[in-house]
Amino acid sequence: MNQGFWKKISEKKPACRGEPFFIMAPMADVTDAAFRRIITKYGKPDVFFTEFVSADGLCSEGKEHLMIDLMYSEGERPIVAQFFTSNPEKMFEAAKLAASLGFDGIDINMGCPDKTIEKQGAGAALIKDSRRARDVIRAAKLGAPNLPVSVKTRIGWSKPEMETWIPEILTEGIAALTIHARTRKEMSFVPARWEFVKQAVEIRDRMKVSTLIIGNGDVLDITDGKKKAKETGADGVMIGRGIFGNPWLFSSKSGRTVLPEKLKVMVEHTKLFEKLLGKHKNFAIMKKHFKAYVAGFDGAKELRIELMNTKNAKEVEKIVKQYLKDGTVFPISKTP
Repeated sequence: MNQGFWKKISEKKPACRGEPFFIMAPMADVTDAAFRRIITKYGKPDVFFTEFVSADGLCSEGKEHLMIDLMYSEGERPIVAQFFTSNPEKMFEAAKLAASLGFDGIDINMGCPDKTIEKQGAGAALIKDSRRARDVIRAAKLGAPNLPVSVKTRIGWSKPEMETWIPEILTEGIAALTIHARTRKEMSFVPARWEFVKQAVEIRDRMKVSTLIIGNGDVLDITDGKKKAKETGADGVMIGRGIFGNPWLFSSKSGRTVLPEKLKVMVEHTKLFEKLLGKHKNFAIMKKHFKAYVAGFDGAKELRIELMNTKNAKEVEKIVKQYLKDGTVFPISKTP
């Protein structure tokens, strides 16, 4: 088994000593290159994942459009390229590409519940086709023999299937396995059940394999993550929604930032998005971040409404400067 950087990370932060490693979850149209650079600057996790990228798309004429999702900076290392597909041949090619681009690892998404992806037999649909899932893992290993391969999945399709599904994946000798502690049917509508993360650890130990187990789902912050890891024996913790509006989540400064600083970082984030991705992605993507940055203080609603009407970083900066100057919010057309 090629564990690559995963081995070093786990040795540096052994869960048995109450120090699990932390990963920022891959989220479509959220954890893009701009956001990851902001996180790197203000509170870097132990491991980064890219947004998930279609391996099929990378083998098509539209490849160049997807390459922007594989952009990364050296400061983000170790960084893992996450792919989805149900086609082993396409995974083989995507893995080769990841290796040529210098990624530190490859992760295969076997948990996404998006119906469009499931119709391709990919994402969570692979839970219902373990033979194909294993073929996809093998293809990734063949395509990038020098990179560690990991998998992110759920506890089952419509009900927990830990004793049948998880051993199928672990048999392939992957470096790490992230368990989103819900079924595909549950989506994110019910609380994550971390007892199944504990069960995954037990299955791993029973099988006597060295795959690292990472827990995911409803982790509020670092303290909560450490608590969940201690209770379950998980080697690492992946945090998703908790990062929204809080680039300091993985740092000691988390929860101690003042409003002016938060709004200035929001402007910085917006400018970076425009610089790196403005020619490739819709500015509207930034607006989900505005909702998270601008919340929980007097005047937040009014400020948020105006930010949602902006079309570029310059307009965002004008509105924020005015607000920080005297606490007022003007429509963008009237902002000095």
